Amino acid sequence: MTDIVERLTGDARAAARLKGIYSICSAHPWVIEAGMMQALDDDTPLLIESTSNQVDQYGGYTGMKPADFVRFVHALADGVGFPRERLILGGDHLGPNAWRALSADEAMQRADALIDAYASAGFRKIHLDTSMSCADDPPRLSDDIVAERAARLCAVAEAAAEREGLRERPVYIVGTEVPVPGGASDELSTVEVTHVSAALETVAVHRRAWQARGLDDAWHRVVGLVVQPGVEFDHTKVVNYDPAAARDLSKVLDDLPGMVFEAHSTTIKSPRRWPRW
Repeated sequence: MTDIVERLTGDARAAARLKGIYSICSAHPWVIEAGMMQALDDDTPLLIESTSNQVDQYGGYTGMKPADFVRFVHALADGVGFPRERLILGGDHLGPNAWRALSADEAMQRADALIDAYASAGFRKIHLDTSMSCADDPPRLSDDIVAERAARLCAVAEAAAEREGLRERPVYIVGTEVPVPGGASDELSTVEVTHVSAALETVAVHRRAWQARGLDDAWHRVVGLVVQPGVEFDHTKVVNYDPAAARDLSKVLDDLPGMVFEAHSTTIKSPRRWPRW
């Protein structure tokens, strides 16, 4: 984890004492300011992410394009005295999610533009999520199609970073969790932990897709894999983390040097569960 945090932040001192890094995935100024004040108290970097629904090339539901979001966050940082150089900006679930009702070809063209806008604006951490089916896709996409589409978007981000002359190239997160972005909409009592074989296959398929596009250098900047460790919430209840259920999954990282797990929907849990998480 130390290496991953240092690659994200460029701060070896902070990386040496952090066991992980959390993400503030909100566009509300009070939430972002609270995160900044906490990071000031902790003397740590701060990762702030916008989702593909919140911020896109058309404005998203916040009315902000990626470059607007950067200016928005920088203004908040200046207001509370948080150093801009300690900010890490990320894009979550970037892909064709917002355009699933369109054909795959048209949805992916819009996803290309989405990625270009995020990378051009200097977002450093990019979660490539192409797991969703579009209007003319089968109900469930094969791993190969998901990985090829993700590699296509990675190529767009790399080209944008090159065009803009960005000193720091993006780092990437691959994979997705169940349920879809935004958390569970149906009532649930348990969730299935990602199988070891599924996690390893996701990485292997994505690696092949990157290699097929000549993205070997970018593959070395794939730093995380989204998994379901057995924690989720819906509109009425919380499924708490059970370390024993995720023990085999956690061992997968021994076979994935340079990568960590990313878990979503982890915000809500009882206070006594936090130390176990």
